[in-house]
Amino acid sequence: MASAVKGLSSEAADLPRLPKLEDVDTRPPFILTYPELKLLGIAGVGFFLDAYDLFIINPVSTMLQYRLYGGHAPPPGLQGLLKAGANIGAVIGQFTFGYLADALGRKAIYGKELMLIIFATIMSLTVPTGVGGDYPMSASVSSDRSNLRKRGTMLAYIFANQGWGSLMGSVVFLIVLLCYKVPMNDHGETSKVDGVWRIVIGVSLVPAFGTLYQRLTLQESTRFTEAQRVANESNLELKVKDGESRVEKRVEPTHNKAQFAEFIHYFSEWRHAKVLIGTCMCWFLLDIAFYGVNLNQNVVLQEMGFDGKSGSTPWEKLYKLGIGSLIVTALGFVPGYYATVLAVEYVGRKKIQLMGFLMEALFLGILAAKFYTLNKVAFIVNFALLQFFFNFGANTYAPGFTLLLPEVRGRDPDVVYEEELARARQGLN
Repeated sequence: MASAVKGLSSEAADLPRLPKLEDVDTRPPFILTYPELKLLGIAGVGFFLDAYDLFIINPVSTMLQYRLYGGHAPPPGLQGLLKAGANIGAVIGQFTFGYLADALGRKAIYGKELMLIIFATIMSLTVPTGVGGDYPMSASVSSDRSNLRKRGTMLAYIFANQGWGSLMGSVVFLIVLLCYKVPMNDHGETSKVDGVWRIVIGVSLVPAFGTLYQRLTLQESTRFTEAQRVANESNLELKVKDGESRVEKRVEPTHNKAQFAEFIHYFSEWRHAKVLIGTCMCWFLLDIAFYGVNLNQNVVLQEMGFDGKSGSTPWEKLYKLGIGSLIVTALGFVPGYYATVLAVEYVGRKKIQLMGFLMEALFLGILAAKFYTLNKVAFIVNFALLQFFFNFGANTYAPGFTLLLPEVRGRDPDVVYEEELARARQGLN
């Protein structure tokens, strides 16, 4: 038996180690190098398009009222399907692309979700499966390539593109609407609104096509390939034959069936399952509030006087709707992301997430209790702070906390995984 343990230790020592993948950069984490800026541009487009598409659902829904229903609200079922389609498609995309990325590798899949986004946009579809697929793809691609001390900052930068997507959606809507002011407002040609919403949707193709080639040609990260190699070469078996122990090393690819079995085995232990359940529930509960508020932002804008129902012409009503959305986005949505960028590596993921949930609960409670009685200024301040703490909190680090576990300063999750494999090998004796 002693010889078996000795052999096991020798085999374990021979296994390749994951590289640290660190450099000697001592600048603050929020200062990015050129390769990091390039990665931010490639990976951030999906999150940009996610928020852009989410924002334009409200004005597009309002514009379709004038084009198809004579200014009256569309049937509740159709309106609900239009808004729910964003989340239905996202769920499908997250499961599909997340599984395929692990099974086939990031390089084989990355870029395909962007092609799906482009196709859906050209066809004017509202089921962004590609956007949902971009969540796991871009987050994992950026995490795989990030310096450990800047991993949280890079993910925060990636997610901050949601803020810019929402802001640019507001700006593009207003610019296109202003271009149609003469025919719509002065000549009363309300049917021209058809051109407005088509252009607003079509503009999203510009960043999508701009980064498609870079995504399709992006090479596999060193961290991912090394992690795969360690997992494959760590598959050791201890066989006992004729009372004599010996160690046999078996190297084979990690097939999909084995990968799923490993997943079940790993999370059958409560200490692992509780982490998965906890992080999933954080994201699930957050998104009930986050998407519930933002997909139905017209209700909020109505209380602020920018819901698109006041004005002498359809153009003026749509213009007010765009101004209201721009105010809300500029006040709270974008600044919250960059507060996270600056603080995450100093404050920590866990503290930011806890603080975010507590502050969101506070401002949601105030709005729920005083929704119809707050004056306009107080309402705008409360809603802007709610949006700020959505993003300086759980909306950035419900996913970030999930992807960056364990919450231990200086620990790389891939290295932790390697250590677990080593302990499993030691358990063979």
